[in-house]
Amino acid sequence: MVSLSTRRVMAWGAVAVALSVLAIPWFLWRDSTVVAGLPVWLWWHIGWMLLAAGVFRLFARQAWGIGIEEA
Repeated sequence: MVSLSTRRVMAWGAVAVALSVLAIPWFLWRDSTVVAGLPVWLWWHIGWMLLAAGVFRLFARQAWGIGIEEA
């Protein structure tokens, strides 16, 4: 049976991979749509950085040292 600590490591790893993969909006390439004077891909980056900052804050408060320090 997988321990809770191992599950948390795998879950945070999956979150990190998802944040990394979706950080580059490849699906918005060649899209010239403009919203409020800025291209949509730039709005994606702004929103994504806010999301990533929030996730990192959650990680730092709840799981800092997970997989590194002994429980």
